[in-house]
Amino acid sequence: MNAPRRPPGRAVDGVLLLDKPLGITSNAALQSARRAYNAIKAGHTGTLDPLATGLLPLCFGEATKFAGELLQADKSYDAIIRLGVTTDTADAEGQVLETRGVAVDLVQVEAALNRFRGEILQVPPMHSALKRDGKPLYEYARAGIEVERAARRVSIHEIRLLAFAADTLTIAVDCSKGTYIRTLAQDIGSVLGCGAHLAGLRRTRIGKLDLAAGITLAELASLSVPERDARLAPVDSLLMDLPAALLGDVDSARLAHGQPVRWHGPTDGRLRAYGGGRFLGLCLITPEGYLTPRRMVAEVAYAQGNAGSA
Repeated sequence: MNAPRRPPGRAVDGVLLLDKPLGITSNAALQSARRAYNAIKAGHTGTLDPLATGLLPLCFGEATKFAGELLQADKSYDAIIRLGVTTDTADAEGQVLETRGVAVDLVQVEAALNRFRGEILQVPPMHSALKRDGKPLYEYARAGIEVERAARRVSIHEIRLLAFAADTLTIAVDCSKGTYIRTLAQDIGSVLGCGAHLAGLRRTRIGKLDLAAGITLAELASLSVPERDARLAPVDSLLMDLPAALLGDVDSARLAHGQPVRWHGPTDGRLRAYGGGRFLGLCLITPEGYLTPRRMVAEVAYAQGNAGSA
């Protein structure tokens, strides 16, 4: 009898802060990085359009259990806005709908940006993955059908003008989840009275993860296997917005076996648990004062975590 075949690849655990290049999908970038690591299991934490570059955290092995955590995180972008041209997708990939002259000055631009600081209402674009009656909006858009979309409340924590020349603005935006930067670009153009679309986008931050620590696919390909492994952030780097619980050996063992343990801290929310300097996983705090395992890492994937940064 033949022995069962092992799955191909390596058991790699951690988070790669990829600087995604222009013109490829997030999935294509993921598969390239996965091949570089020869990793058995990989996933991303939310996509970037092919038009966009910048921070794309990729999860390997046990880190894939926590990939959804960043979907709720605040994000930062540098965006290039082309004034005077509107498109059907609100970005540079769409068909031009209208071209107008641009006659705005710095004072008008700053005043327009100021209108978008704070909590605002955004109507999601038709060319988006949001669903209506079980079908993504972009499918309706491709069929030439426009459906009604309810405005959604999002927060623009900060918006800064980086450059302004002729018909082009470059801005930096710190925003909440669910913010569409191309819709923001389109709305800025409407306020200025000349129309606009998003000409370029670079994501610079997600939660506490920063593009400054990122690496390109070309740089990754030039490294040796040990050097590539050294570029992986620990699994718990996806959970740095949560408080940490430092547990003793007995409580750590109980959690690892799926059992709740007594907790003397806050009685609501979630936290990241550590035992013996190792990251154990994500726990829920019950009103009765217990930590209950929510999503735990496999013992073989335990690694030195970031408990000291709690």
